[in-house]
This record gives sequence, C-alpha cells and structure tokens, in this order.
Amino acid sequence: MRFLRSLLFNILLFGSGLFGSLWGHVLLRVAPARLLPFGQAWARLILRTLQLICGIRVQVTGLENLPTGAALIASQHQSAFDTLVWLTLVAKPSYVLKQELTRMPLFGPLILPSGQIALDRDGGAAALRGLLKQTAEAAAAGRQLIIFPEGTRVAPGVRTTLQPGIAAMAKATGLPVIPVATDSGLFWGRNAFGKSSGTLHIHIHPPLPASLQRADLLRRLEDIFYTAPVDKTVEQAAGKL
Repeated sequence: MRFLRSLLFNILLFGSGLFGSLWGHVLLRVAPARLLPFGQAWARLILRTLQLICGIRVQVTGLENLPTGAALIASQHQSAFDTLVWLTLVAKPSYVLKQELTRMPLFGPLILPSGQIALDRDGGAAALRGLLKQTAEAAAAGRQLIIFPEGTRVAPGVRTTLQPGIAAMAKATGLPVIPVATDSGLFWGRNAFGKSSGTLHIHIHPPLPASLQRADLLRRLEDIFYTAPVDKTVEQAAGKL
C-alpha cells in the first residue's frame, strides 16, 4: 500500500509539474506577473495531495514571527518539501537557489522571471556581490527571502556547517534573520516525499538581530537547527497549506 501511494503521488507530482511548466511558459509570454501566483497555487495543490494520498500533514507554529513585508528567512533543508512550503506561507517568496536549477528543461527558464534568485556557488566574490545586490532589491520590493544556510539537503539528526552567506544578506538588507527549524522524523529522498503517514513540524522562531556578528549569528542558528526542541503544540497553518 505504501508503494502504491508513493507511486500515485509521484505520478501526480511530476505530471502536474510538467503541465504546470508548459502553462508557465504561456504565462511568461502573455502575463508574466501571474507566474508566481500560479506556482503558489500549484504548491498548495501538491501539499494537499500529499496529505490526501500519503497521509502526511504539516504543522506550523510561530507564524506570528513572520512580518507581512520584507523578511529574511533562514530555514533548515531536509527534503524537497522545504522548496515548496514557503510558496504557501508567505505572499511574495524569493528563494535563493543554486544556479544549476535555472538550466533544467522547461522549469528552469521560469525561475528567474518568477522572482527567485540564482546563486553561482563557484562564482566567488563576484557571485556574492551579485547575490547581495539582488537580495537588497528584493527586500526593497517587500519580498520574503528564503535561504537554506545548510547549502544542501541534510537528513534529520545530522549536523553540518552552515554557510556564511546568510550573515552577509542580513547586513546588506538590514533585515533580522528569522530561523526556521524542521522536525520531520524521516528523510525524504531526492525524488519522493516519503512514507504513508506522519506529521512534519515546522517552527518559526523569533527573529535574530541583523546586527549580530557573523560567528554569533551562525552559532545561534546552529543551536536552533540542531538543539532547540520544535514546538508541536499549536497548529496554525491548516488554512494556508
């Protein structure tokens, strides 16, 4: 039964993704401002399908820590789920993602026009300057910036060294850093979302001041990611997902 549920979900995930990418190219030509809202609607559909088919629920606490305007969100990255959920939780998300994704067939050319930010991880100082310029522009436009300081997917229970780019972004934008811890209890693979049932807990912590020194900011983020318990007592996001 678990295999059949996973198979059905993946068929719907990739099938709708293919159709959505094709429709996205139509929007890109006739109504580019609708690209992001369309992507957000698709993400809500996928998360709803995840619950109905696989029995995986999402519980979010700490929504009161998210501002309505510009924000800098530093989230753990345990699965492909993390790249979808923020499309449903904030109004104008701008993910900081690896440049390689923009070269994906069909989907890749839609990333930048939808307001996302691509980072050349091998580009050195020039890439960092470009990132800071784009993040400052996104913040000025009132967008919510989402970055994964771990730099890649990290399985639950595994600790890694955080990348320092988040500190530079906080300094460039003047925005406090909003840490987000995730407790899934399972590691979802590269292409699948996982098991037949369960709840994924997301806790949005109070913001950390942008004035923190880099080492202090990274240390406090590590403490929240890897040692702070996730609050599972209040479910606040049912109406958003």
